[in-house]
Amino acid sequence: MNGKSWWAALGLMLVVEGLMPLLRPMAWREVFTKLLAMSDGQIRFIGLCSVVAGGVLLVLMAG
Repeated sequence: MNGKSWWAALGLMLVVEGLMPLLRPMAWREVFTKLLAMSDGQIRFIGLCSVVAGGVLLVLMAG
């Protein structure tokens, strides 16, 4: 991956991350309300799943 690819990936991530608060702000707020009620272990597990899924996607796309 060159430098432009990293910037393109970052831009795409920001677009995807911004869709829910743009289109469904009430649902987005509810998600964060539920997230605040979770334990640290549950939040870490969600983060781990996201990292693994992203890593698998990167490996599949690079191969």
